[in-house]
Amino acid sequence: MSKFGTKDFIEEILFFGMTTKSNVNRDVRISKLCLNICVGESGDRLTRAAKVLEQLSGQQPVFSKARYTVRSFGIRRNEKISVHCTVRGARAEEILERGLKVKEYELRRRNFSNTGNFGFGVQEHIDLGIKYDPSIGIYGMDFYVVMHRNGFRVCKRRRRKSTIGVQHKIRKEEAMKWFQTKYDGIILNN
Repeated sequence: MSKFGTKDFIEEILFFGMTTKSNVNRDVRISKLCLNICVGESGDRLTRAAKVLEQLSGQQPVFSKARYTVRSFGIRRNEKISVHCTVRGARAEEILERGLKVKEYELRRRNFSNTGNFGFGVQEHIDLGIKYDPSIGIYGMDFYVVMHRNGFRVCKRRRRKSTIGVQHKIRKEEAMKWFQTKYDGIILNN
């Protein structure tokens, strides 16, 4: 019998400081944060929503068009109905922190997708620390966080494109564990 599995050997490793390091390429991190405000109509309300996103993210937002006409909603095909922007890096983490503070660091299990991404919504943008302006009004918005690991570029690059292995993909449970450890978050089961 080898001594590698015994309790004495493990204590010996800990005593001499030979602890095993975790693989940094397995670390889960934020790839991007997508912010979306859907107004449902073009015009002045949409431009004011764009101002809100510009104040929050510090970058120029993009307008989205309706895919098809829905008469009951009063929207026509190719009419601008929403505004969104994508934030990356430290700025994304800062905005996400503010959004989670509004939600009191509580998310539901169904907020997490099977691919390890998660999203939630806030009712009023003034809760994020933006000063209320009567000329703009109050808007709600959607947050969607896309997670990744080192090596995810292999499925996005142009040359020698490949697939990500099953063991390297991010699962729902891993994203939930990341949320609980990084933000001391609470996950509700309903």
